[in-house]
Amino acid sequence: MGFILDGLEAEAYDRTYSDTALIRRIVGYFRPHGRKMISVALLVSAASLVETLIPFGVARGIDMLAGNPAAQLVLALAGVVTILGSLGWLFNFLRQKLAAEAVGDVVLQLREDAFNAVMQRDLSFYDQFPSGTIVSRVTSDTQDFSNIVTLTMELIGQALLVLLISVALVVVQPTLGLLTIMTAPIVVLVAFAFRRIARWSSQQARRAVAKVNSTIQETVSGIAVAKSFRQEAAVYEAFTATNELAYRVSVRRGLVFDTIFPLLDMIAGIAMAAVVYFGGARVIDGTLSAGEWYLFVQGLMLFYFPLTSIASFWSQFQQGLASSERVFALIDAEPRVVQRAHEAVPQLRGALTFEGLDFTYRPEADGAPATAASWVLRGFNLNVPAGQRLAVVGHTGAGKSSLARLITRFYEFQGGRLLVDGRDLRDLDLGQYRRQIGMVPQVPFLFTGTVADNIRYGRPEASDEAVTAAAARIGGGEWVADLPQSLQSEVGERGVRLSLGQRQLVALARVMLQDPRIFILDEATASVDPFTEEQIQTGLDAVMAGRTSIVIAHRLSTVRSADRIIVMRQGQIIEEGSHETLLAQGGHYAELYTTYFRHQSLEYIESVGTFGE
Repeated sequence: MGFILDGLEAEAYDRTYSDTALIRRIVGYFRPHGRKMISVALLVSAASLVETLIPFGVARGIDMLAGNPAAQLVLALAGVVTILGSLGWLFNFLRQKLAAEAVGDVVLQLREDAFNAVMQRDLSFYDQFPSGTIVSRVTSDTQDFSNIVTLTMELIGQALLVLLISVALVVVQPTLGLLTIMTAPIVVLVAFAFRRIARWSSQQARRAVAKVNSTIQETVSGIAVAKSFRQEAAVYEAFTATNELAYRVSVRRGLVFDTIFPLLDMIAGIAMAAVVYFGGARVIDGTLSAGEWYLFVQGLMLFYFPLTSIASFWSQFQQGLASSERVFALIDAEPRVVQRAHEAVPQLRGALTFEGLDFTYRPEADGAPATAASWVLRGFNLNVPAGQRLAVVGHTGAGKSSLARLITRFYEFQGGRLLVDGRDLRDLDLGQYRRQIGMVPQVPFLFTGTVADNIRYGRPEASDEAVTAAAARIGGGEWVADLPQSLQSEVGERGVRLSLGQRQLVALARVMLQDPRIFILDEATASVDPFTEEQIQTGLDAVMAGRTSIVIAHRLSTVRSADRIIVMRQGQIIEEGSHETLLAQGGHYAELYTTYFRHQSLEYIESVGTFGE
């Protein structure tokens, strides 16, 4: 069994809830729809009562026909059955309609709660868990949650029907009625025996579906890379392996659920055969009428079918509980970024101070405390005055991007303090604080829509004139003329219809419209043509003017124009000063300049020459 379940381990934030806790929480979602659910319960009762009356009416008619066979009596009996059947259909229709509305409302609310939880999770959560599995919980698992409610409604109706039939059978013929009822505990006990394995198999099935979703999403997102390296076959093999895993888990789950029904039907069949035999014997010896015997035969069918449904309900119910457990685990996941207070944030000056700050991306890797090698920053100190343009340089892994992520409060630091205008960042209202921060990542992300929609993203209420003005301040607005439909050009998914340089210009215009007090830029390393390079630099100058700017610099022009440069290595500042001062020191910055920035500068000069030709 182990090889079947490889790769289907629970996520780190998963937790185990008792059935009672889950049911109590599910009931909480239905509490606002109490009136509708009461109406459903009444309709279920009415439908069950009608279903019970039909065999009684037919049995009574049979006995009356045995003594007085008349056509009028047959017609009357047919009319009564038709009326009762129509009422039963009407009650069931109304019950299903109201139940569907209530279930739809609850699933809508649950999905909104799950999606809100996704929005509240900090970035470390997405670093650790694949987005496809998270999507599966918000979509597939919330839908499966509705099965609990549907099954519960069926359970109420079936249980009431069993109760009414049991009373009727005991009243008509106590001995046979008690014999019938005595078989019920056997059916229920057999069903309960499947309860635990049904819950476990359902959990594995949901994890398998989530893994398939994750694989598909990752493949679609990286399809360009796969094609460029001609790895379609390898990607297909990886998906096939995941799909086969899901298939094996699904087959095992199917065997579990498909085993219980035949077993329950077999027990019910044996019990029914025994009762039919003893009932027939009583008809022969005259102690039971033909109508009563018919009532027992029909009653047995009405008794055992809902009884087996009730018994199998517990196994099916586990599937819904397994799905709800996964959704509630996502909603209840503990955040790592926790604010101590939510103090109002007025207009910021933009002064930043790191005081003895310790940071690691995995504070408790695999349950153990962070090791010395895992610390990204240790006792880090840095003061950035308001309005300063700070360039951060260093080799990969030096901790440059971590500074940006901590300033935006995307990650939690483990020690020290980070002050903004002298106030601890952990005490500020994050929503108000982040509205005064503008950030352009190394690969700007654009949402499906127009260029104007993406510029307006940070300020949805901004007018078309404000959007046009913001675009015009980036590179003089000349880049807008190169777009096929100006600012109304569609960017495509993730901005694929624009070049990387154009995406950077859109992202800069978005920040310009936002008008933040702190600007953070992680410059892209990809080369762009000299004209776009100039537009980007002009746009950067416009955005950084009068703002505190933290730039993880990859362009020589950005480094040279910075008020101050810090050089980082292994989470520590090893040099700082101006471009000329650091070059004169002949240290690590001079080495970086020689091996990277100087080479970049020569390439730029050569490209300008070629461009000029």
